Amino acid sequence: MESKTILALQRKYFNEQHTKKLSARKLALSTFKKMLIANRIKIEQAVFADFGKSAHEVFLTEYILLIKDIDQALRSVQKWSKAKSVRTNLVNWPAKSFVLAEPFGLCLVIGAWNYPIQLSLAPVISALAAGNTVVVKPSELAPNSAQCIAEIIAEYFDPTLLAVIQGGPEETGELLKERFDKIFFTGSPAVGRIVYEAAAKHLTPVTLELGGKSPAIITQHASIDMAVRRIIWAKFLNAGQTCIAPDFILIHESIYSKVLELMKNEIARNCYTLEQNNYVQIINERHLTRLAKLINDNHIAYGGQINYGNRTIAPTLITNVDLESALMQEEIFGPLLPLIPYSTFQEAIAIISNKEKPLSAYLFTENKIEKKEWLAQLSFGGGCINDAIMHITNPNLPFGGVGQSGMGSYHGKAGFDTFSHNKSIFKKPLFEVPLKYPPYTTKKMAWIKRILRFS
Repeated sequence: MESKTILALQRKYFNEQHTKKLSARKLALSTFKKMLIANRIKIEQAVFADFGKSAHEVFLTEYILLIKDIDQALRSVQKWSKAKSVRTNLVNWPAKSFVLAEPFGLCLVIGAWNYPIQLSLAPVISALAAGNTVVVKPSELAPNSAQCIAEIIAEYFDPTLLAVIQGGPEETGELLKERFDKIFFTGSPAVGRIVYEAAAKHLTPVTLELGGKSPAIITQHASIDMAVRRIIWAKFLNAGQTCIAPDFILIHESIYSKVLELMKNEIARNCYTLEQNNYVQIINERHLTRLAKLINDNHIAYGGQINYGNRTIAPTLITNVDLESALMQEEIFGPLLPLIPYSTFQEAIAIISNKEKPLSAYLFTENKIEKKEWLAQLSFGGGCINDAIMHITNPNLPFGGVGQSGMGSYHGKAGFDTFSHNKSIFKKPLFEVPLKYPPYTTKKMAWIKRILRFS
């Protein structure tokens, strides 16, 4: 079925009010969960074919997050959808005021390749919970996962409610020429600008989940062993191909050597390989070549081995980092970790502040003043204190960027809000105090000033 036909059918289906009923939303969510449960093995096999990612990691980083998202939406969609009463000011008394969340309509969700199932389908769950119809465009860079998404959705859903359109940049460009009521994009800032520009032609609201150089700071007041273990896990999960992975680490100079040795030991202890089922491939040859160019042999403190045959780069620690180098100018999105010493906390803050606002940031310290200053002085999408990337697993925390790292947020209630318009309603009874109508008298003005508390 052609994309224009799908879009026309979905708009007609939405305009006929089929998606707005609470029962219809719950049915769609229940069907989505049934689809995922029935196809778990197929999903695991598809992601493995694209990345070499083990079933264990697919379950933890893609599958179970979606199941939990659906469970929360099923529990909460009635509450989220309920009209919210707000206070009516004295000027408008007597009256009632409330806000009603209504779906936008026809939504486009453009997924990313690094977590090809989760990042394509999590926004869909939010959109369905809000009562929309959805077109999904999964990333062509993970072709097996994209095909899997297309096949299972076609089996469980009528395209008038939920459909998949596959293809590359050309097909995406054609889709973006069409008018949608909401666009949700996950990917790079460069492509995000293209999406935003295309949406502007139709005044379509957009949520952009982008990326950036997410920093971590380890201060001399940190629990160093814990900091190292959590950072190494967060960085080399998915071979660093995670939009919220720590992109570079700022380490207080007094503990720099110790942290470096602990990181080497932690990587060796974890034994990251495809055979150990705890590592994955770089997505394709182009990205492998890009990452290889960022490695300078003189600065490798650990790792650096590249296997072009199976598209892997060993976890790599990089020292003697030039802050003006390419390594520090673009998001790495791979298993390369620059380690940078600093002397004062404000110096670390300044290094981060001189870059674009990141999607995430992490601080490892037990010092209350450092925590306070970090929160007050840095702008970023979201983050953790004494952990890394785990904030994404809490559906009660809105997930999104700021500035160059994105706009808008989702997950849980925030996802429902992202795909909803808050419609403001003012309900007036027949009775009223006729102060606003002519003739305008001194007495009426005195009463108006009294009500407005204007002297």
